[in-house]
Amino acid sequence: MTVQNIRFNSQTDELIVLDQTLLPHEERYVTIETLEQAEHAIETLQVRGAPAIAYFGAFVLAKQAGRLVDDPDFTRRLDLVGRRLIATRPTAVNLQNVIESLLDLNVGDDFEAIAEEIKRRAIALYDRDIDTYRAIGEHALTVLPAGGNVLTICNAGAIATSRYGTALAPFYVGKERGVSFNVFACETRPLLQGARLTVWELDRADIDVTLITDNMAAWTIQSKRVNAIIVGADRITRTGHVANKIGTLQLAILAKHYGIPFYVAAPHSTFDLTADDTIEIEERNPSEVTHIGGHPTAPVGITVFNPAFDVTTPDLITGLITEAGVFAPTEAAITHHVGGTIHV
Repeated sequence: MTVQNIRFNSQTDELIVLDQTLLPHEERYVTIETLEQAEHAIETLQVRGAPAIAYFGAFVLAKQAGRLVDDPDFTRRLDLVGRRLIATRPTAVNLQNVIESLLDLNVGDDFEAIAEEIKRRAIALYDRDIDTYRAIGEHALTVLPAGGNVLTICNAGAIATSRYGTALAPFYVGKERGVSFNVFACETRPLLQGARLTVWELDRADIDVTLITDNMAAWTIQSKRVNAIIVGADRITRTGHVANKIGTLQLAILAKHYGIPFYVAAPHSTFDLTADDTIEIEERNPSEVTHIGGHPTAPVGITVFNPAFDVTTPDLITGLITEAGVFAPTEAAITHHVGGTIHV
């Protein structure tokens, strides 16, 4: 069973999220009431994963729109809400795509109708995308070897989407079909999303998973005969450059060296057809590197470089797996498959 990490009540506008900072030791859901709480939830990774952040942002915008219907300054204030949400995670393009599409509905002076339509679209997006991630899993099964050893990084699973996940989708869909995999999960320093989240959710679903540290990847590929690597994405440009969790690039390089396929799984909402190889990379608090579990592991005051993402070039990518199929990471292929428009 996959985990439902975001819950939105369309009647009461109650918004509840799984606090992923507490996993795997505690499964606690928190209620989001204010915009400030929503910003905090994204920035501290209570809610995380590019697709999930987008749904969460959509529900927050819908919730705020409902509260602003009696405000004569509705249009400007709702636009400000959207901009603040987008600013919380500048690298993940799904949030920007979804929020901007919903803000396009903010026209006219029937504020109540605008708020209702934003809510309807947000709910429809979430419901529709369950099918999106199952489709990604189905397509991934056509290229991953059944029963094979597959390596992944970070968490691109059910708790990062509406269900199934992106890079983890083939493992869930495979289990439903009786197709098994041996999954190797990199721990993903500095915040350990692989160790805390991927291993937790796959083990919970009774899917074979083995945890390794990030610097064990090369030896694991060689000694365990890893057949393929599959990762998620936070942004894919029209030129096929992929921004994903830091550590992805080195896995792509290793795949090239060992001659195994390297796949990126993501929905169409992750594509940014306005960008080429220039992607803003978020840098996070140095304490994430100098501390583990709140305990210092480095000298006080040491200089730290803490990028949250890296960018993998298209020459290192075997294929992009979306809800529409598997295709090459070239500009022509991306433009053709995405159709020049991001639909949300």
